[in-house]
Amino acid sequence: MPLLVEGRRVRLPQSAGDLVRAHPLLEERARLLRGQSVQQVGPQGLLYVQQRELAVTSPKDGSISILGSDDATTCHIVVLRHTGNGATCLTHCDGTDTKAEVPLIMNSIKSFSNHTECGRLEVHLVGGFSDERQLSRKLTHQLLKLNDREENENHFPIIYGIAVNIKTAEIYRASFHDRGPEEELRAARALTGGPMISIYDAKTEQLRIGPYSWTPFPHVDFWLQQDDKQILENLSTSPLAEPPHFVEHIRSTLVFLKKYPSPTNTLFPGNKALLYKKNEDGLWEKISSAGS
Repeated sequence: MPLLVEGRRVRLPQSAGDLVRAHPLLEERARLLRGQSVQQVGPQGLLYVQQRELAVTSPKDGSISILGSDDATTCHIVVLRHTGNGATCLTHCDGTDTKAEVPLIMNSIKSFSNHTECGRLEVHLVGGFSDERQLSRKLTHQLLKLNDREENENHFPIIYGIAVNIKTAEIYRASFHDRGPEEELRAARALTGGPMISIYDAKTEQLRIGPYSWTPFPHVDFWLQQDDKQILENLSTSPLAEPPHFVEHIRSTLVFLKKYPSPTNTLFPGNKALLYKKNEDGLWEKISSAGS
């Protein structure tokens, strides 16, 4: 598939910097997004996407109007949208297996399209900064920096989170108080090395969680005994740039992993998925376990 910028076919760039230098309008659009104030997005109609998750839906969805994710430092949030039918995919990538994840993202959008439908695919990348280990730069290149600020000789991302309105295609800076349902369960899957997965079925308008499996997290008691500084320095890819709640989030996930060292039977009885659907108030409500 050719790369189009401002409607014109371009050669694949050697770096993100080369792309921006050749097409300054991209930098201008990035500056406009950076200049926005952060909107606090409520849970009504929201599908929050955690790290190593993707969700795709279309404007026809009667339950979901907003896809969103945040807490991206060296990670990238990717939005892929088909201009013809409005099908939109949002995913939170951490560079673990980008080669396998990109086809998964592409196929999730293609599943909404038929071969006679006109339109193009638009991609938006948000995240990454000039971190010391250059993890952001590597991931940006894999997926395709204008999201970097410097303070006291330390680098930080400017934008940590975004939301996309499925109906209008508007993308804006966002933060989220509600990251559920099953926030700790989903975070535990990612922390134990789970791969990128799709979590939402737009046909049934249901969020599907699991069934997941993992082995006991190594040295979980040791990590729970460490102070905040040790957790931050050892369990983050960018210790200086993490949001204030990072350590609390990691601790709660570790406590969850200690409580459920093997989740298959305890969290997923009969090895069945947990299913959620939006209720009349636009909030997630557990409906059953799959197959029950």
